[in-house]
Amino acid sequence: MHTRFEHSLGVMHTATLLYDAIRQNSREVLESELAYNEDGLKRDRQLVRLAALLHDVGHGPFSHAAEELLPTRDDDTRYKHEDYSAAIVRTKLRSAIEDHPLSPNYDFKAEDVASFLEGSAKAKQTLFWRDLIDGQMDADRMDYLLRDSYHAGVQYGRFDLQRVIHTMQAIPGRDGGAPRLGIGEGGFHGAEALVLARYFMFTQVYFHKTRVACDVHLRGTLKELLPGGIFPKPSDADLDQYLTWDDWRVLGLLSDGKGGEHGQRLTSRDLFRRIYHTPEVSTLQDLDCLRKIRDELGDLVAAEEPASKSWYKTGTPDIPVVSERKEIAPLSKHSSVLANLKANNQVQVYAKPENAERARNKVNEILRKI
Repeated sequence: MHTRFEHSLGVMHTATLLYDAIRQNSREVLESELAYNEDGLKRDRQLVRLAALLHDVGHGPFSHAAEELLPTRDDDTRYKHEDYSAAIVRTKLRSAIEDHPLSPNYDFKAEDVASFLEGSAKAKQTLFWRDLIDGQMDADRMDYLLRDSYHAGVQYGRFDLQRVIHTMQAIPGRDGGAPRLGIGEGGFHGAEALVLARYFMFTQVYFHKTRVACDVHLRGTLKELLPGGIFPKPSDADLDQYLTWDDWRVLGLLSDGKGGEHGQRLTSRDLFRRIYHTPEVSTLQDLDCLRKIRDELGDLVAAEEPASKSWYKTGTPDIPVVSERKEIAPLSKHSSVLANLKANNQVQVYAKPENAERARNKVNEILRKI
């Protein structure tokens, strides 16, 4: 299945497999550095499962397409969907977590799960496991890469999930620091493939020119539909209003002809057309060329969408790999491919369909002059 519900079940399942493998492979580190006993490990296993299951409940309609319309805090930073997830856990799901009649819940409070999702949990033990939900090798991306590649009909997102799971372990902390999640040397090619799968899925699927155009129109549609063009805040007073905005409400409004020009373009599939793009790894010269094209095209530019996201960072927080001799080195030291993998900073430029041919001709003229 390819719904967010099935994805959430998949993340919970994968996080559980990762947890159990680390527990088996790293009992000495867990007991000596995090002071775990058997009861503590059983309790935090349940916490990780709950957090994995609920990690995406705060998403707005059409997931990440809506995030640019989330409101800002008093310090001008933008709320993230994780803030809404935590708010929903603290309020709407409190009773389900704290009063669950079936399996033992180890006296969990909604606050335990919410603070884990936010990364604000006070317990050193609890924070150790958060990388399973939000890290370089988290269960979220492991599930969505395999699930998305399958349903998109491509092979780019595939990697050896079982190898990664069975070689995951806790890496001892350095200089009094906390232990980290890492991988045994025998699994580093699996971890390498995971990083490359994410890179290829981004370049070939997530940043595909047509999918990006759909995001532009979804944002424009939501901005037209939302009061004031922005979502309510994740506060008690506004949370109920936020939760009314789901895929089905937006699709119904689109069916009724709402959503302005962007809504009409979505329903008629008359999407913006890409007329120019920089290379995946753009140099200063490439970006200067982009600036000249943008200036010359003027109002013919309907949208400009940057990748502007590094999918693998070779500095901190790199994935630690532990050898059979217990030597620890970052994954990029083992993989010459990842050591030379640069951030994708491509920019795609769009025009309205009725202006696309004229805009492309003008781009070609500019490029010939350059």
